[in-house]
Amino acid sequence: MEQHGKNPNKNVYAIIPARYSSTRLGGKLLLPLGGKPLILRTVEQALKARNVGRVIVATDNEKILNVMRASGNEAILTSAAHQSGSDRIAEVAQSLPENSIIVNVQGDEPLIPPTTIERAVEAMIADDAAEIVTTCEKIENARDVSSGDVVKVITDINGYALYFSRSPIPFPREAVKKHGDLEAALINEPNLINLFRKHTGLYVYRREFLLKFTQYKQTILEKTEMLEQLRALENGARIRVVEVAESSIGVDTAEDYERAKKMLKTIQD
Repeated sequence: MEQHGKNPNKNVYAIIPARYSSTRLGGKLLLPLGGKPLILRTVEQALKARNVGRVIVATDNEKILNVMRASGNEAILTSAAHQSGSDRIAEVAQSLPENSIIVNVQGDEPLIPPTTIERAVEAMIADDAAEIVTTCEKIENARDVSSGDVVKVITDINGYALYFSRSPIPFPREAVKKHGDLEAALINEPNLINLFRKHTGLYVYRREFLLKFTQYKQTILEKTEMLEQLRALENGARIRVVEVAESSIGVDTAEDYERAKKMLKTIQD
């Protein structure tokens, strides 16, 4: 595809979708975290990534827009009608140069390690075949394997995604037969947990693919699992998955918010 190839850092844009409303934790992006709004913490982490040229907040809310601009950061007011973060960043990406690399950093990840962003961008620049790069990390407790809130990913031998699911994949059939159920299998054979990888929400797109992807209709698998990335897979996209060592935390609930506050205090202390 003509958009493939190496990009200088100035053509790498981190776009942070920042929708104000949230079903589980209303107005979470403006909640204070260590004396700053949560969204500003996310922006600061993205700015630390050495291979990102610009960081832009894409929001549907005047309050978030004003907070960003008052702090000297770049923000754009986007349509309130967007159904997903990908749609919101695509609106901004339309005005960016051709052949740009677009990094979708979730607004509610105020502690995302800059190295995670850097590794994903490096993988995109190095891989002409990839249309999307995303990240994963090891799963460390059995509860996450079974949880439908934790998305699992499996890859082929070259590191491209085969499937994303809320179900435990791969399914260790023989161990489950031996021990009676998945939970018992994981308890009795703790090494089994090494089979599983948690998908994390960072995405890197080639600009032209992003614009094309957001025009695709929702697919059956996407609707079934409620996972947008399955739309890309069902349409034949090559998604490279990069494993990262440092974990982040998405702030979706009041409990997550308290955890983030404790984690930040630990880092600052």
